[in-house]
Amino acid sequence: MAEVTAQALPAPVSRGLPFITPQHIGLMFSAATMIAILVAGYLWSQAPDYRVLYGNLPDRDGGAVVASLQQMNIPYKFADGGALMVPAAQIHETRLRLAAVGLPKSGPLGFELMETQKFGVSQFAEQINYQRALEGELSRTIQTLASVQAARVHLALSKPTAFMRDQPKASASVLLNLAPGRTLDSTQVSAVIHLVSNSVPELNAKNVSIVDQNGNLLSTENNNNGRRSLDPNQLKYRQSLEQNYIARIESILAPLIGPANVRAQVTAELDFTESENAEEIHKPNQDTATAVIRSQQLSESSTARGGGNAAGGVPGALSNQPPANASAPLTAPASAAATTGAGATSSAAAADTRKDSTVNYEVDKTIRHTRQELGRIKRLSVAVVVNHRKQTSKAGKVSFTPLAEAEITQITNLVREVMAYDKERGDTLSVANSPFNVPDKEVLPEVPLWQQPEVIETAKMVGKNLLIAAILLFLVLRVMRPMLKNFLTAATAIPAPPPPPMQQELGNESPVPQIGSFEQNVDRAKKIAREDPKAVANVVKEWVAGNGK
Repeated sequence: MAEVTAQALPAPVSRGLPFITPQHIGLMFSAATMIAILVAGYLWSQAPDYRVLYGNLPDRDGGAVVASLQQMNIPYKFADGGALMVPAAQIHETRLRLAAVGLPKSGPLGFELMETQKFGVSQFAEQINYQRALEGELSRTIQTLASVQAARVHLALSKPTAFMRDQPKASASVLLNLAPGRTLDSTQVSAVIHLVSNSVPELNAKNVSIVDQNGNLLSTENNNNGRRSLDPNQLKYRQSLEQNYIARIESILAPLIGPANVRAQVTAELDFTESENAEEIHKPNQDTATAVIRSQQLSESSTARGGGNAAGGVPGALSNQPPANASAPLTAPASAAATTGAGATSSAAAADTRKDSTVNYEVDKTIRHTRQELGRIKRLSVAVVVNHRKQTSKAGKVSFTPLAEAEITQITNLVREVMAYDKERGDTLSVANSPFNVPDKEVLPEVPLWQQPEVIETAKMVGKNLLIAAILLFLVLRVMRPMLKNFLTAATAIPAPPPPPMQQELGNESPVPQIGSFEQNVDRAKKIAREDPKAVANVVKEWVAGNGK
């Protein structure tokens, strides 16, 4: 009985690792594919935004820049126009790192050219290098302007010599390559001219020519033959003055008739003539009573002679001799005697008197310096149009009625005060009341929600994420899940052990049941031992003979 029971026990089954099957290989391939798709989707969603690092980079510098980017492990790509692009987050860092190694090198050389001077260089070569360095420095400075993309400067410097009376003047030519869509106004052109002229010794601003990349001469002041061209600052000042008057007129009339019911235009005639007058006026002194004496000189002399003691007559020897004997009759005519006596008496009693007087009066003098104001208003012309008054009836009907004369007069007076109306200056003012012909507002169709740019951009982002999620879900449900299920089934399946000798001996009469739990196996073994004890004994013998194997 015991032998039969031992013979009924099944042989132990060795459970080892399953062999690699085609299902295993397909599972691993699917897992690798899914991981690759996940990584690609993540990288696609996190793709960096590329920006232009350098545009129009020469081939000589492009190779050096690309080699440096590869050494720095910085991703790059080329745009359609040949521009080199890098991620936007690294553009500033990349430029600084490339500048640290001296890239790009296509810029003009400056005074660093003088650092490589060789020993024994000639004076001519040294002068040429100095001129090249000066041209390079000027080109660099001009390129810092926002509107200038590239610049080249050519200098024609004269060499001073003592054998020429008239020395040739220095001149300069500047070629500007402006950025796309950029222009230079006259003020900026004048700034470049003065920048170049003040950087080169003995260079006059009139000898500087500026040309753009299209061949247009920008320095037009040299072609005016000394005539002064229009000043844009004067035009700008005139426009700003007119706009100021317009704003003031409309702002004061807006509370009365509404901001949309008034239109004003102002034309200002300005005088930009710069003049200075100096006058010196002398006024004659006709009224001596009110005249002011500056200086006065008085000179007076007198000589007195007394009785017969005074010397008289003609000086000389004859006057000192005694009178001769009278030869005439004693009874001379009375007239003659009187004449002779009077002459003697007057000669004896004569006295010399002399008076000199010099008076200097102050002369009126007026010195006047008059300088005309620059941009002085010579004349103002103002035109104002006022819309009819809008009225709404109780029924909701809208009508327009003209303004009353009193209202127009009030508006005219207000505008005169605002513009500082001066009749002597020649100002004119015209106020008109007329209905406005305002076109109907065009009603633009509302853009549907699905056509709005913000919605389209959001839909693209959401669609991209949903596409990635759908691909992942399809791989998980349709590929990975069935393969994983088959793999787990194959891994847990235990191969059926070979039929024991007992079954071989019994044949198909009593098939060995499948292996189950321990209690079931024990019951089955007992049943087999009761039914065929001889077969169980043979099994136990074989176990003992084979050490239980």
